Amino acid sequence: IMEPVIQGLRDTGCFGIITVARPEWIKFEAKSIHAIYHLYQELKDESVTRLHLDHVPVIDEDNLQVDFERIIGEALELGYESVMVDGSRLPLDQNIACTKKIADMAHARNIPVESELGAVLGHEEGPLPPYEELFESGMGFTDPQEARRFVEETETDWLSVAVGNIHGAVSKAARDQKKVEAKLHIERIKLLNRTVKRPLVLHGGSGIKKSYLLQAFKNGVAKINIGTVVRQAYEQGARESDKVARESVYRTVLRTVREDLEIEGSAERLTGVSPGSR
Repeated sequence: IMEPVIQGLRDTGCFGIITVARPEWIKFEAKSIHAIYHLYQELKDESVTRLHLDHVPVIDEDNLQVDFERIIGEALELGYESVMVDGSRLPLDQNIACTKKIADMAHARNIPVESELGAVLGHEEGPLPPYEELFESGMGFTDPQEARRFVEETETDWLSVAVGNIHGAVSKAARDQKKVEAKLHIERIKLLNRTVKRPLVLHGGSGIKKSYLLQAFKNGVAKINIGTVVRQAYEQGARESDKVARESVYRTVLRTVREDLEIEGSAERLTGVSPGSR
């Protein structure tokens, strides 16, 4: 998947972060953080990409304890350019403590840290309640006052928030299913943006209605994860051949950048380097 993604970013002049998350080497075929790192070194184009270790949970979607410090420490040693710790399944005080520990480790190397507050659902086994019910109830939404304390005490660099977004499923029974067309609570995003004064992150970005995304970008959302749409494009194409799968990923990146997100040409503004200049 990585090669056609990078080519798509290069051809649209769009900056994108190549990520690997723990579910991808546990439940898919990403192999390991080491395998992804070494492949990225072969393919990278720093005019349009960086490498990020995404979603290392303290407690995972199966409610199992994860050796998160070891995993993130290995990524920092390897040379990942940003890392994420996810303590969102913990009580607030414990989430703060775990996130602060990782922030201290990463900041000692001048590496930014992403963390999560609130419950971005979708990775759990079993069916979720109806989406409209989840949205109307505000179930799991990030609390602005908790977010203020969290950011102040952890010194996290980027904050992943829950504002109506949901992950694509990772269980074998559900991961090929079309995602719910989600929406976002824009007023909550505005309040979080004013409160925490940090770049906000949307996980579960695939499938969110475009009108909500464009409003979110204007109100503090600086990073969006779109793994599901790329992964499903590859898996559907792979039923025919690897060549078809790669072409499907490439076309998906072009469409996502140009039509869904409207961020073509963003790379040079962020990196100061013309796309294609390694």
